[in-house]
Amino acid sequence: MNSFWSLLFKRQPQRHFARLDASGLCQAFKCCELPPVGAGWVEVNEPALCWLNRPLPASARLVQRRRGNLLQRTLAA
Repeated sequence: MNSFWSLLFKRQPQRHFARLDASGLCQAFKCCELPPVGAGWVEVNEPALCWLNRPLPASARLVQRRRGNLLQRTLAA
């Protein structure tokens, strides 16, 4: 019975995002399950207050996750 409830109420893991302005400086952080709506948000491995008003270090950004049909990706390769 516990497995039923865990499947029913399974939450996606929280992801971390940083908002960059036009010059590439970090302006804000957000922690949510889905990417924020709007321009300038990039996914980062963790938020760090020392990045505010500074450019993000290259190691902070996460690579974009590829979505789509596994079969289509396999056939395209």
